[in-house]
Amino acid sequence: MEVSKNSIALAKRLRRNQTPWEYKLWWQGLRSHRFKGLKFKRQVPVGKYIVDFCCKAKDLVIELDGGQHSETVNEDFERDLFLESEGYTVLRFWNNEIDSNFEGVLLKIEEATSLPTSPHAWGEG
Repeated sequence: MEVSKNSIALAKRLRRNQTPWEYKLWWQGLRSHRFKGLKFKRQVPVGKYIVDFCCKAKDLVIELDGGQHSETVNEDFERDLFLESEGYTVLRFWNNEIDSNFEGVLLKIEEATSLPTSPHAWGEG
């Protein structure tokens, strides 16, 4: 799927301006193949969306939701449906879960990455 130049530019800006919860998950959990040797990327364009974290080898998207997401339930549902139609499993965590249950969040991510991948896995590890 083609990604627009605008999406790429926005993704770069978002990487430079992480939320505190994105920063924590990235630096303490996912970066540099630290999580089970898997390659995660942050702020990745997928279609018209930019996802918080993506592990293409496991067809996994991780989204961190702040308080504003309680008001965007329909949009988040549509987004998840699109991502799932593209073959991704979507995990969503509230920001307060990152603060209060970080180990539990990592355990849920580990469980998701232990599942077999779909046949179209992208080959990145």
